Amino acid sequence: MRIGLVCPYSLDVPGGVQNHVQELAEALIGLGHEVSVLAPADEEAELPPYVVAAGRAVPVRYNGSVARLTFGPLSAARVRRWLRAGQFDVLHVHEPFSPSLSMLAVFAARGPVVATFHTAMTRSRAMAAAQGALQLVLERITARIAVSALARRVQVEHLGGGAVEIPNGVDVARYVRAEPLPGWPGECGSGYGGALGFLGRFDEPRKGFGVLREAFVRLAQQRPGLRLLVAGPGEAAGALAEVPPPLRDQITFLGRVSEADKARMLRSVHLYVAPNLGGESFGMILTEAMAAGTPVVATDLDAFRRVLGGSGALFPAGDAEALAELAGSLLDDPATRAAMAARASQVVATYDWPVVAARVLEVYVSAIEASGGRVVDEEWGDPPLVG
Repeated sequence: MRIGLVCPYSLDVPGGVQNHVQELAEALIGLGHEVSVLAPADEEAELPPYVVAAGRAVPVRYNGSVARLTFGPLSAARVRRWLRAGQFDVLHVHEPFSPSLSMLAVFAARGPVVATFHTAMTRSRAMAAAQGALQLVLERITARIAVSALARRVQVEHLGGGAVEIPNGVDVARYVRAEPLPGWPGECGSGYGGALGFLGRFDEPRKGFGVLREAFVRLAQQRPGLRLLVAGPGEAAGALAEVPPPLRDQITFLGRVSEADKARMLRSVHLYVAPNLGGESFGMILTEAMAAGTPVVATDLDAFRRVLGGSGALFPAGDAEALAELAGSLLDDPATRAAMAARASQVVATYDWPVVAARVLEVYVSAIEASGGRVVDEEWGDPPLVG
């Protein structure tokens, strides 16, 4: 099968949707399919051979964060050229409501179009104001996928019609094979030591790093040798400003990390903490920590509960005191941590990419059967036959 994937967000900046698209592409290629990914990216950047760069993107505030998108006549022309060259059996766009390549591809294409919805915005003034335009997008989509129950519920309640729920995938083998970083995780005894981990934009309030920081300060005063390992973009000096000077050396900032180093980082801690305050429809980092065999402590969000499947420990959103108490009790209880890791390994097997990709392929087949043809550029019609 010839498959065209469209990522709306720039590959120059790491992100959950970007990782999802690239890993789905690699899983489909591994299953023997031909895949091309169109995405915003600097044309001079080093990209996988299956990626076609659509040029640089501009930062835009979207869903409580900042996304790097590309739009306009030049981008639309690039989308059409890519569609004509690809002669795809199916087009799979991600986040088609974002003002970027995915929306342009939906309007440019005719034939089997599959769309994956990653976010779960239940209330949005922009969505309400643009309801008419969004309906036009939906009418051109043959089949929908939602990465979580919450994202699917948005489809049913706010957009009319449903979606197949297929979660984000994770390369389980990559995390199982990863080696911890030198010197980590270190000692973890009763009332002493231990290592906590956090990955994400730690200067973005909804990611909840401030809650973890407060909990760490509380816990470190009771547990000499406690350490915190942080990966992701942000200004370390600002994040340390509210930490007492004697404890600052116990927090290590890695900055942005590669996929390989992310796996190593997750293998380097006794507990992974996800203190997010809300706005999450799935929680990709949770499945990655589970794949790494690291017990997860997370905010009691609906999306996180569903992903963890009973394998993690939960605390109320924004409650640093509860987080400190929960983390401390788990650091002192290796048997419970081992049981959590064992349960997580069973749960995460359902998220392994070959399993997830096979389910996505079933949606492709249904979309192709429903549309009765392959993808063509609506402006130019069927591409010329080759050979």
